Formats: sequence, C-alpha cells, structure tokens
Amino acid sequence: MREEGPATDAGGDDDERLSAVAPRLRELRHRSGLTLEAAAARAGLSPAHLSRLETGHRRPSLPVLLALARAHSTTVSDLLGETTGAPGPVVRGADAPEREVGGWTYRRAGAPGRGMQALRVRVPYGEPREDPARVHPGEEWLHVLRGRLRLVIGGTEHLLEPGDGAHFDSLTPHRLGAADREGAELLFVHTLLQSADAGLCLGDGPARHRPTGRSAP
Repeated sequence: MREEGPATDAGGDDDERLSAVAPRLRELRHRSGLTLEAAAARAGLSPAHLSRLETGHRRPSLPVLLALARAHSTTVSDLLGETTGAPGPVVRGADAPEREVGGWTYRRAGAPGRGMQALRVRVPYGEPREDPARVHPGEEWLHVLRGRLRLVIGGTEHLLEPGDGAHFDSLTPHRLGAADREGAELLFVHTLLQSADAGLCLGDGPARHRPTGRSAP
C-alpha cells in the first residue's frame, strides 16, 4: 500500500490545483459505484488514506496521482481539474493502442469522459468455470464481430454467432466466454461512466471480476 508523509505546503497555483483533487476523486468513485475499500484497492492505497485524500485532509504525491488516475481510467490533468474541453467525435485507431490483461485484449473505441464506455474486445477461450457472475449498475450492449460467444444472463446460456448482439441490464447476473479455441472478438458498450476496464470484463482484479471461460464482464 502506498502511504505518504504529512502534507507539505504548496505554492498558490499548485495549491489550487491540488484542492480540486478531493471532490474529483469522490465524484469519480461515486459514478463508478465503488466502495471506498474497492477504490483504494485499485489504487494500491489503504481505505483510510484514500478517505483523507477525498476529504482534502491530505495532498497526493505525483506517484499517488498517477495510481489514482489509472484506477479511475482518467488522467492526472483531469484529476487536477485541468480540462481541455469535450473530446472530439472521432476516435482514431492509431490513438487507441491495444492492451492485454489476463488473456483478454481490448482497444478503446470511444472517447473518455462520456456517458458510455466503448471497447473492442478479444475474448480468450478457456475451460468453463463457476466464477461468481458479474452484477453492477448500468446497461451493456455487445455485438459479436468474429468467433462464437457464450453469454449467460440470469442463468440462461446463449450462443452468439458473428453478427449477433445482446443488450441487457447489468444488474442481471451475467458471464461470457469464447466458445471456440480461436477466441472471439466483439464490440462492447457500457453505460457506467469511467469504470476501469478491468472492473467491467477484463483484467486480473478481484476474483469475482476475472473472466476465464464463461466468466463475464
């Protein structure tokens, strides 16, 4: 866990920027539906330390700012309130590099800071596991581009072929996995603003989030 010493005084401009971090952290956490403990774990902090940051009783160092920005899928500039205006409507492929976590590969297909998250996802094949299904606020939409996808919603399994899609309430327990060894590729959209990608369908976060075989976003 990252911990810091006592807060130090800052110059006028730095002090003003750091004062914007506390309300921004609370806003991002509430939008993502995260508890204090869950948000702290993502950033590698203790809950008590994050609580002090969110209430403005402690100023974050640069390493902690970087960790917090990664945890909330945003930038240090955004945490400091250094906004640059609304993102443009076009997302260039060259500006969205692939990232692989836990065997899943994803590429952002939409701009950050919007009311939806859009991803292009490659889902690996794996032996079915009885991991707890994902349940979280919001809606999900997915469209299969390549391969076959097993999607379990509320205990019912659906086999989706290329060209098939699904749109469902994320509060319904759900899991997914590639049906073939070649894997599957899909477009994925979620309405939970600024949730970390690994908290949706990717990555190696808490065990209930890990998608292997039939596990889900």
